[in-house]
Amino acid sequence: MKRSGCGGFQVESGRESLISSTGASLLLQTAQVSGLASGLSRQLRPWRAARSIHDPGKTVLDLAVAIALGGDCLADAALLRAQPEVFGAVASDPTISRLIDALGGEPAAAVAAIRRARAAARAVVWRHCSPVPAVGDVVVDLDATLIGAHSEKDNATPNFKRGFGFHPMMAFVDHGAGGTGEPLAAMLRPGRANASDAADQIAVLDAALAQLPEAVRERVLVRGDTGSGVKEFLWHIHHLGLSYSVGVYGRQPVLDALAALPRQAWRHAREPDGGVRDGAQVAELTRWLPATFVGWPPGMRVIARRERPHPGAQLRITDGHGWRITLFATNTTGGRIADLEVRHRLRARAEDRIRTLKDTGLTNLPLQAFGKNQIWLELAALAAELLTWTQLLAWPDQSARSWEPKRLRLRLLAVAGRIITTSRRRILRVNKRWPWSDLLITGQRNLAALN
Repeated sequence: MKRSGCGGFQVESGRESLISSTGASLLLQTAQVSGLASGLSRQLRPWRAARSIHDPGKTVLDLAVAIALGGDCLADAALLRAQPEVFGAVASDPTISRLIDALGGEPAAAVAAIRRARAAARAVVWRHCSPVPAVGDVVVDLDATLIGAHSEKDNATPNFKRGFGFHPMMAFVDHGAGGTGEPLAAMLRPGRANASDAADQIAVLDAALAQLPEAVRERVLVRGDTGSGVKEFLWHIHHLGLSYSVGVYGRQPVLDALAALPRQAWRHAREPDGGVRDGAQVAELTRWLPATFVGWPPGMRVIARRERPHPGAQLRITDGHGWRITLFATNTTGGRIADLEVRHRLRARAEDRIRTLKDTGLTNLPLQAFGKNQIWLELAALAAELLTWTQLLAWPDQSARSWEPKRLRLRLLAVAGRIITTSRRRILRVNKRWPWSDLLITGQRNLAALN
């Protein structure tokens, strides 16, 4: 029997010119091309201590890169520190802790500084790759999520699902056709925070709009679930002159309109590809709403969708005659209601963005103080943006453009390479048998062409 050559190695350490995170060099290129690296250095200069060796902007960028590579605590910056040939001089753990202490001591100012650098970098990236259509809506999705805590951290409280931790609210650019999936803004909140808090939603939306290039702010469509369907928030959107598509609760006036709706008012629902969705129908309730439905912004339309629930699903109190009823409101004029319903249903893609963000540093909040965890939330958003911007700039027309972080790390970011010096040049060489080595080379060339 022929013995396999696999396994049986003896492991030892030595001083080799090996790099375990070759693909991360693309993240650094993106930070340079977008101006993020210089922007962070400029905005965080007030937090640089006297006689300090390390630039706070570079340290923040190093932490974001470590999180993008899969890190989930400050100590994971050691991954970069062990590879100075690629990442340069990386601050020690005590230096990083002191910086986070300083930033967490005045989190509002620190977060504002990081966001200014993010907004400037985003404008540069969008000029390079034009990821959103020249006309039409730019969709901004708002949603909240729960992050568990396993110790008594500041402002960690019980939540409505009987868990314990935090309840941040976030805004994303839609990642569908003509979108990027970038996290625009995030607000850290205690676990007991209400998903329907209008003041929080207004603050997150305003922060998200400030992140967008000025040329697109006036054509934003704000999309959200039933937590966003509150009067104060919709009035704020109305005064900004923006569009919205948000879920609404089945309050009694809406239920009265459903009861008065004639059977012939229902139309076939559609799939995103334009086909008919079996077992689903849509209808507009606006003209049947009773006079008691008052106080909402002018021009608001209420649209209902009904669908036979899947086997085993439990009906809610607002469902009737075996139908699962969902409702949403929009101020969009014209258009087929089936198309408006499809547009609203695609709001579920925000759940994908939240899931990928939890794969990028938000599985938990690793620090004790609330202010420090606010900084960590901002670092996680920055790491997610670095990944997204790298995909936009390096592989605009290839499948890697839409890979989620886990796949991106496995195939491209974590590949090993060797540094070779020849003819006064330093070359980072990867194994030619690696299935995705061509993507790495293509991405590096595309980014180099933007310098």
